[in-house]
Amino acid sequence: MKGIGVSVFQEFQPPPRADQFSELIKKRLEEVKSSGGTRETVTVDWNGQAVHVEVIDLPLESLYFNPGTHRIRAQRSHDPVKDQALYRDPWSVESQGYLKYLLQAEPANPNLRDTAFDKLKESLEQFGQNDPGLVTHHGVLVNGNTRAAALRESGVQSMRVGVLPASFTWADINAVELSLQLRKDHRRDYSYINRLLAMEEQAALGRTPDQIAREFRVYPKTYHQERWILSTIRELIERSRSGAAALRLVDFEDDQEKLKELERLYKKLSTVEPDEAEVIKEWRLAAMLLDFAKTDVRHIDEHFAKADYLARSLPASLSDAGRNVGPEPEAVMVPGLGVAVPGTTSRVAAARALNDQILRAKAVVGATATDVPDADKQAARALFDSAKDAFDKAIDDAGRDARVRKRKQLAPARLVDACADIDQCVVELVQARTARSLDEEAFDDAVLQLRESLSKLAQQAKRIQGEPGDGVSWLVEAVAEGRP
Repeated sequence: MKGIGVSVFQEFQPPPRADQFSELIKKRLEEVKSSGGTRETVTVDWNGQAVHVEVIDLPLESLYFNPGTHRIRAQRSHDPVKDQALYRDPWSVESQGYLKYLLQAEPANPNLRDTAFDKLKESLEQFGQNDPGLVTHHGVLVNGNTRAAALRESGVQSMRVGVLPASFTWADINAVELSLQLRKDHRRDYSYINRLLAMEEQAALGRTPDQIAREFRVYPKTYHQERWILSTIRELIERSRSGAAALRLVDFEDDQEKLKELERLYKKLSTVEPDEAEVIKEWRLAAMLLDFAKTDVRHIDEHFAKADYLARSLPASLSDAGRNVGPEPEAVMVPGLGVAVPGTTSRVAAARALNDQILRAKAVVGATATDVPDADKQAARALFDSAKDAFDKAIDDAGRDARVRKRKQLAPARLVDACADIDQCVVELVQARTARSLDEEAFDDAVLQLRESLSKLAQQAKRIQGEPGDGVSWLVEAVAEGRP
């Protein structure tokens, strides 16, 4: 499927009546220059250079929403049919209407209207347009698409815009839009997936990771993390395809923190236990697709994998996917090299098979295509719900065991902290004695309190079942000897 959601960069033909609109812009620019008054300009960054462009008033109804804007690039995948129509003819009434719809929709759920859009509209109605937008010499909005949508809805007839030079290519236009949106004073951040797509676009244009990291004001390691995440999302979309149904980029808008935590855990584990890393990766992604909260997803870790919680809760309807069954595969020969590499283990293959079922089920359940039969949707919903129940039980068991382990470790951890405090007390006692600043009475009271606390600790330590260790024996004897 071709479209902005898949393509990194797209050139567009000029819109209809481009020449006539270009003439109108030239006329307005000449009128501004000949008026003799103070002329408004707007400064844009183009390839590291400051370009000052004239600001004029243009009729709103004649301006086009930018089909290549980074603002809603991921959201275009919301309706694949309309996205295809937008790719074929971005200037049609239907395509421009779809862009307007997405500009006023919630980034993570385009079915809903964004409250931030309504706040922007209210602000424009109350205070008017403060900053000018930016257009090409053909009247395509480069900056200010959302404001234009809000102004149109409010019935405003014209918009103040700066006009880019006629020599600017689509690559220049995209670079200018990106630089404007990445300024520290921009009003509304890109949605998460749109930010990832913008980074990908810059890489496709030949920019280095260090250059892109500086542009987006992140560390290079964060840039590489974001590229890994986008690659993972694209792979999941491909694996989710089931007939006419498939997941969309916009389906991952709310998973930013879960994906980042997954990347960090996966990179850590893959260097020492690559198979374990792959299994945990598949299970975590499955839990994300099943809409578990971030705190729940965190329970899927090394202990979760070793304890095999999921295998105990999966129903037979999931075809034994995820269970540790089957022989280990033989090594695979690399064609032309004569080198054998380890094949995918049955455990990794099982985890992928389970996740593939969940991916396809979620794609079918959320499909907007009318050619997905109701029976398929019902079967997908049943599988999805069954998988969610299994993960819910496994995560609940893991969380309960984690709380037990934490309680077991809590008392020893408290003693370790107390030892560190006593060691620091020794240092401060020496310093206070040297400086002759010790409050001896207060110190003596504190030691008596320590003795009382140790007595309580010894009483409870004596109740530990089994043969007492050296530490407990010492504590009991020390407290007994010091008892008055």
